[in-house]
Amino acid sequence: MNNEEIARRFNRMASLMEIRGEDTFRIRSYRMAAEAIETWPTPMKEIAKKKGAAGLQEIPGVGKATAGKILELIDRGSFDAWDKLTAETPETVLDLLELPGIGPKTAATFHQKFKVSSLDDLRKFVAGGGLGTVDGIGPKTVERIKRFCARLCSRPPVPADSSNLSVIWPSCVNS
Repeated sequence: MNNEEIARRFNRMASLMEIRGEDTFRIRSYRMAAEAIETWPTPMKEIAKKKGAAGLQEIPGVGKATAGKILELIDRGSFDAWDKLTAETPETVLDLLELPGIGPKTAATFHQKFKVSSLDDLRKFVAGGGLGTVDGIGPKTVERIKRFCARLCSRPPVPADSSNLSVIWPSCVNS
């Protein structure tokens, strides 16, 4: 994994934690570490190989626990805290943040109250008229979400790794 990929994983971890309403201090520490890692001139892999966890801890914002997670990412492409978090809250919930008018609180509401955990789930929820039952979403946001869903269904499927949206819209074909 390169620095950008490691930073992206930490940012996604922070976003999932934010959706879940977890400790803001920990969320901020993941984001700060991600920023430092992404802009650091030396590859994390190289630092880890030469100096181990101690070398990684020389980076501002990277403490002992974060250094351990970086080592795990380099070794196996994931780390235990990420695996545990995504087992409880699917990573696809992050895709909801790509929609205009949906922030962490609204994404959390969709996931926790309505079991919407992907863009395809949201599209089905919208098609079934579910948006009207969501507190805190005004008519303008409802229209933006509907337009977004309609636009995605009108496009050809995109490979999952070609954008931040990790869900292909298979059910648009069957709507």
